[in-house]
Amino acid sequence: MPDQTGRDERRRTREKKEQRLMWWWLGYFLFGIHFVAFVMIYAVKHAK
Repeated sequence: MPDQTGRDERRRTREKKEQRLMWWWLGYFLFGIHFVAFVMIYAVKHAK
């Protein structure tokens, strides 16, 4: 069963990479939402 072990290892490596990418995407997404919210708050507070 060495083939099965190699396959499991590749699957685990791929899942780890995909999970890391998902966390980076989530981080950038949340940062972007907050950045837009702060810009909108600034615009409303400084509107004439």
